[in-house]
This record gives sequence, structure tokens and C-alpha cells, in this order.
Amino acid sequence: MYDVEARHIIEALRSGIPSRAVGQYFSEARPRIMREISDRLDLVCEQGKSSGMIISGKYGEGKTHLLNTVFNLAHSNNMVVSYLSLSKETPMDKLYLVYQKLIGNTYLPRRQQPGFMHELEKISANSPVANEMLLYAAKQLETDKLYYLFRSYLNTEDSDEKFLLQADLEGDFIANAPLKKIYKRIFNQTVKYNVNFTKTRHCRDYFSFMSHLFMQMGYHGWVILIDETELMGRLSKKARLNAYRSMANFLLPDRCPESTFSIFALSASYAEDVIEAKHEYENLAMIYPEEQEPAKTVLDLLARAPQLVPLTRDEIHEILYKIQDFHGKAYEWTPSLSIDSLAEATQSGGYLLRTKIRAAIEFLDQLYQYGKAGKTTINELGEEVYTEDVPVIEE
Repeated sequence: MYDVEARHIIEALRSGIPSRAVGQYFSEARPRIMREISDRLDLVCEQGKSSGMIISGKYGEGKTHLLNTVFNLAHSNNMVVSYLSLSKETPMDKLYLVYQKLIGNTYLPRRQQPGFMHELEKISANSPVANEMLLYAAKQLETDKLYYLFRSYLNTEDSDEKFLLQADLEGDFIANAPLKKIYKRIFNQTVKYNVNFTKTRHCRDYFSFMSHLFMQMGYHGWVILIDETELMGRLSKKARLNAYRSMANFLLPDRCPESTFSIFALSASYAEDVIEAKHEYENLAMIYPEEQEPAKTVLDLLARAPQLVPLTRDEIHEILYKIQDFHGKAYEWTPSLSIDSLAEATQSGGYLLRTKIRAAIEFLDQLYQYGKAGKTTINELGEEVYTEDVPVIEE
């Protein structure tokens, strides 16, 4: 019987689709940056110190794989993880949309599927966690909307109200008037906000509330992973500057929610293609001359974001060794070739890690199926190209 997990790993690598399972088994590469990330996670878990970082890299060089590795590392540290790829529907300049998508892609430790509302439903109205969260919502946030909302959520017995209030916590914000009506029905008290809540101005309250909630629920912190950050470059001039402001809420310790660590992954060409080519510093000085911070600091971080260095020969060989081992388990055979031979077979696949991996799997596929392998290359777009066969490799 073939190894189901090994087959899953090989198929994920073959497709080039990022996989948390792949990140779990292929985590030894780039030890230097992984040590830094591990140290940052320890600061969150042990001291509650929040921070963020940006990593950059060329297409196919392993940015998303690195995020998946961090995903597994965070879960092993009993941390909640949220994962998001920016897109046209989820632009970084609209923090309330980012919140909604992040909450929808939030994973509790040891959970394969996203979601945590089932844990929230276990909190009773007069429990220590409930009392702490209500005090926090009333005193520590910019607005007190979440105090009224969470208290209503804990005390309503109406299923429709419960659904609306839960949807709000998940980012489908309800208007102020219906919330006030629900609260008055339950407690016979009139709601008077200290600051009138708007989602475009006060969404940070929700991030702060959730980070505090995760800590009260017994987790060691909240890790936020955001991929495809370079898509900010497609926004309009002013929207890009607002996106940098939004990023500051995840990168700058004095603005981060408590006990959080965030990573943004973006293309290595962002500094040249966007910051320099579109004159971002000049745009910032022109549009926001009196309030350039925190966008300017984020621009500085983006401009000097550390780039993933190419893997060493030993690191590549370690990856190829694991691929060969998983391939054998996945298809119940024993590949009889040296790692040097497998590495040589991937040379024509280009310099990208992703194409090297796919070339190695294609080479092993041919050996498994035919007992010999053609000289296979996979170009940077992932298109397979075949040339004439090379002599049979003896088994």
C-alpha cells in the first residue's frame, strides 16, 4: 500500500501549489532567516512582544513555502495563524476587507480547517474570559462598539440576533442602529457610543479585540501571514500610500495588536518597479506633507526588505533527497540513483527552486514508469519541454 501522505506531498510539489504539509516536511532550508523568525515567535510567546517583518524574493524562489513553514512552526508553539493572499478583492488599503478575509482564514493550533467561532460559543456570559473581554472592549479600544456588541452576543437567546452579531465579529459589519436596537431589547438600556464607530476608521479595534481574545482563550499569540504583497503596486497612487499606512499596523511594534507577529511576502522587484519607478517618496511628500508617518517608515522597510538568497548546494541536495524519498514511498519503489545524478537532471530547469523541484519529480516519474528518463526541462512558466532520451539508468 502506498504512503498516502507521501503521495499528497509529491502531488502538491508537482502542481506547484503551496501546501502546509510541504512546509512541514521541507523546513530545513534557509536556516538563518528561520532562526530569526523563530526568535521573533519566542518573543511573542514568552514576553508578548509584537513585531512584523517583510521578506522578498523572486518568483518561484520559495516565499510562499517559507510562509507555510512559519505556519507550522507557529502552530507547534500553540499560536493562532491567519493566512491571506492580497488580491483585487482584498486590497491592503482597505483594512476592513483585510480583516474579513483574515478572520475567514484563521486556523487554531492542530486544526486543519479555518474557524474559531465554535470556541467563542463556549464562552458563557459571566465567565472570567467574558468579563475580561468586556472590560477590555470598554476601556482599551478607540471606540466602545465592541463592548455593546460582545455583551449582546453573550446574552442573546435569539438565533437571528446571534447570527448577525457573530457575522459582525467575522467582518460582516452591521450598522450601528440595528446593534443599538438589539442591545436595548436585551438590557433595556440605551447605547451611547463614546466615539461613533465607522469601519473605515476604527477597524483596528477588531484586530486588537481578537488578539486579546486569543490570549484569553489560552493561545500563545497570533501570527498573521500575508502573501502577494506586491499587488499593492497595482493600486492607485493614493491607495498605495494608504496601504502602507495599513501595513504599519502589523509591522511597527507600537502599532501592532498585542502578542502578534506578522510577515509580508512580496516580489524582489517591488522596490525598483514601484517605489522607484512610481516615485513613492515624492508622492507621499506631495499628498501627505504634514503626516508622512507611518507610511514613510513602511516604505523604508519595503525598500530594504531582506531578499531570500539562493539555496546552497547542500540545501538543494537535502530537498532533492527528501523528494526522492517521498517519491519512492508514494509509488512503492526504490529510486536507484545518486543525489548528484538527480541534481544534474534538474540543471536545465533554470535557477528557480520551483522549477528545479518539478524537474526532479518529472525525472523520477519517467524512471518509475519507463526505467529510463529523458532530458526534461520545465521553463519558468511551468511548461514542460521534452528532448530526446538519454541512456537508461541501470537499476
